[in-house]
Amino acid sequence: MSSFRKALKSKQRDHKERSQPGFRKNLGLLEKKKDYKLRADDYHRKQKTLNALRKKAMDKNPDEFHFKMIHSQLKDGVHVAKQKEEEMTEEQKKIMRTQDIRYVEMKRVAEAKKIERLKSELHLLDADGKQKNKHTFFVDTKKEVEEFDLITHLNTVPELVDRAYNRPTLDTLVNKSILGAVEPKTKLAKQRKLQYDELSQRIDREKKMFIISQKIQTRKDLQVIYKLITVKVQKETTTAPAVYKFEAKRRR
Repeated sequence: MSSFRKALKSKQRDHKERSQPGFRKNLGLLEKKKDYKLRADDYHRKQKTLNALRKKAMDKNPDEFHFKMIHSQLKDGVHVAKQKEEEMTEEQKKIMRTQDIRYVEMKRVAEAKKIERLKSELHLLDADGKQKNKHTFFVDTKKEVEEFDLITHLNTVPELVDRAYNRPTLDTLVNKSILGAVEPKTKLAKQRKLQYDELSQRIDREKKMFIISQKIQTRKDLQVIYKLITVKVQKETTTAPAVYKFEAKRRR
């Protein structure tokens, strides 16, 4: 019986939907089933989204904590994420990716030696924050105090009076025939300023190398004792490495 129905159905005529000859007066374009299906699916999809959002809003806890509550701020009516503090500068990232701790330590020690050499040459004269040395001369009477002439007393030229070191006398200058070649005060001050600028730059470079060395060593220590429980006490910054507290564990 079922085979007879199938055979009979195969010979039946397909009932197709009436064609739409463009535009019908007063009705316009008639909607086909495929058009209705698309419209219905779109409607149901939007209804499901609205219901889900409505349920989420009803179930929301007003006291619920969200990280954006503390990691964002309001600017001109718009929530903007706060910028995180930089943990490393671009220079530190580049050196830590390409070099190891031995190279950094070698450069730091080299800079430290150059700093010591410059300090020994300059004697830290006129350095910022350093108290200037005083040279006191004693005389017997008040009249000698009033008539006291520093240039005559030191027996030197006026260009060298302000020096605290390397201040030869007139006899020494005449004997060496360099009296006419005494450097002006402005030139000496300029040279001294250049030397102190170099010293300051080398001190900053040595500090940067020391910070990078500490950061690399901290990462190596974490890899070696990774089995211990660690707690970060202080975050890493551009001027200091991170500080970790390790679990106290007895070793055999």
